[in-house]
Amino acid sequence: MKGGKTLAVIGIIIVILGSIFHLQGQSIVGPEKSFMYSNPDWVTYGIVIVITGIVILSAGLAVIRKS
Repeated sequence: MKGGKTLAVIGIIIVILGSIFHLQGQSIVGPEKSFMYSNPDWVTYGIVIVITGIVILSAGLAVIRKS
C-alpha cells in the first residue's frame, strides 16, 4: 500500500535526522559553531526524535504487511 511506504520512508528520514542531532549534541559531527554542537539538550532531543522515527517506521511496516 502506498501509505505504508510513505510512512516507512518518513520514519527512516526522521531516524536519520535524529541520529545526526544526537551526534551533534555529543560533539561527534557538525560544525563547532553550531548551537547544537556539544549541547547535552540535543543529545536528549536526538534520542526522542529517533524513537519517534522508529514508531512511525514501525507503523508504516505494519500497514505494508497488512496489504
